[in-house]
Amino acid sequence: MKTIKVNSEFASELVCVIPYTYWLHERGELEKVITSKGMKPFYYFCDDVEERFEIRTFDINTNGLKDVPNVWIHHNSYAVVGKDHSELSIEGQSEVNGVLDYSQWTPPPYADYYQTDEFNHLKPYIVVNSNYNVEYGNDITKSMRYIDIKTLHEIFNYLTDKGYNVIYKRPNNTEFTLDQNEMITLSGRYMLTAKVQGIGVITDYDLCNYYDEVIDLNLLKEDYTCSYNELQMKLFSGADGFISTNGGGGFLCSYFRKPIIFYVPHGKELRPGYLTKSNSYVKKLSNADIHVVLDEGEVNDYSKLTKKIKEVYGGKNK
Repeated sequence: MKTIKVNSEFASELVCVIPYTYWLHERGELEKVITSKGMKPFYYFCDDVEERFEIRTFDINTNGLKDVPNVWIHHNSYAVVGKDHSELSIEGQSEVNGVLDYSQWTPPPYADYYQTDEFNHLKPYIVVNSNYNVEYGNDITKSMRYIDIKTLHEIFNYLTDKGYNVIYKRPNNTEFTLDQNEMITLSGRYMLTAKVQGIGVITDYDLCNYYDEVIDLNLLKEDYTCSYNELQMKLFSGADGFISTNGGGGFLCSYFRKPIIFYVPHGKELRPGYLTKSNSYVKKLSNADIHVVLDEGEVNDYSKLTKKIKEVYGGKNK
């Protein structure tokens, strides 16, 4: 019997740790999980879950990733081809980018377990998942992995005109255990804002209030007694699709078997083949339809994202 102890960043726990833990559970080999505060809903299948950690860390020597088969989220080239990623040609790297060792890896069926009719009155709805955090310890002005307010306005207009409701998720970093970048963002009180003619400076949360059909997940949480993570998985189980930046929030969306558009302005996910192969972990989480928008410039080009949204979610009309 095995005890899993982990306080890595959220994305690595979702992709590297939880599928291994569920694999152990299916074989009757899981004894206990020790994880970060708020993570118990992700381990619904384990009877003994201790939410111990109040801080997440990238330090692989202490965060528990060394004790699971896939230590690195972005590839496991040794397991896949028997060579280090740096030893491979560009073509060879493309073959292993985003590919893990799946011999001890079974994603839990969150879409089935958290299925509920509690939010049927909101259907059809699309989840728009974004974030706004310091990245790699750099100044917040260098951050690119978010959807700006002007683009959110265009997305909200388009989806609501097509007859969808929208669930907007952009954590403010008070909902769960944080990693180092999220702690810097919270302590710096950084907010996503824009100056709107005739109105003044607004936040992305303020923007939601201008629509009857757009719901801020943080405000919705105030009406429910369940935890933030339980609520979002219940909501996600009934979603008709997802639009997300790359990272942990997007990987969570990939567990729910519905179409997802990934907007990738930077990160390892820009590597050739990472998100698009049939054997990428993103695809294997639930076999969802994955649509990728790679934005490799030094400045965000959101036109690529809005174009893809119209391609994927353009079939419905009011």
